[in-house]
Amino acid sequence: MSDMVLSGKNAIITGCARGIGKAMLECFAKHGANVWACARSLTPEFEASCAELASKYGVQIMPLCFDMTNKDEMKNAVKVVMKSELKVNALINNAGITYNALHQLTSESELRNQMEVNFFAPFLFTQYIVKLMLRQGSGSIVNVASSAALDGNSGRAAYGASKAALLCATRALSREVGAQGIRANVIAPGITETDMIGSMSDAVIAETVASTDMRRIGAPTNIADVAVFLASDLSSYITGQVLRVDGGM
Repeated sequence: MSDMVLSGKNAIITGCARGIGKAMLECFAKHGANVWACARSLTPEFEASCAELASKYGVQIMPLCFDMTNKDEMKNAVKVVMKSELKVNALINNAGITYNALHQLTSESELRNQMEVNFFAPFLFTQYIVKLMLRQGSGSIVNVASSAALDGNSGRAAYGASKAALLCATRALSREVGAQGIRANVIAPGITETDMIGSMSDAVIAETVASTDMRRIGAPTNIADVAVFLASDLSSYITGQVLRVDGGM
């Protein structure tokens, strides 16, 4: 992929403080995008990282801090975006949490927590941002789900269900707004080198890696590159799709 495929475009990325979101932030900046970098809190480290990337790539990196499960904070964040009067060319819903437990051992409270963070939060945030995209008649929405949403892995009933709900909502949205110039797609990562795999045992990690065609764990940049593609005009005729980035699971 050539550099600067997002030159002059503006993107919102959630979960930028670490892992895949952090890799996405740099990848989007590298390709020329101005980014509203969303995180739960504005730490000195996060603020410094955003400033460093903005200087390095000559783009605007605008920290936008709010709790995805707090509707009032979310609305205030959207108001900040609106006041900028910049187009929102892409929304990347990346923020999420993971959870591993057998179906029979999953508590109701944890099930609700998974749905709140992984499904309700991006669903509502997308509702707000789509309104802006509809006014401008264009936009790309990329939701980060998981291969667990497709495979129904043992021990991932709650997590997989929350991501499967996001997948279904994305496909429905693509049909509803496609005629208005807005695309909506899903990335379904497999096992990826982030803090989240800390919840998996070494045995499960080894078994999962052995089951992939490429026999390795994915890097956050592998997911970020696909997000750039889906946000850019290179994918202008792709919508309602799920792209597995999993090394061949």
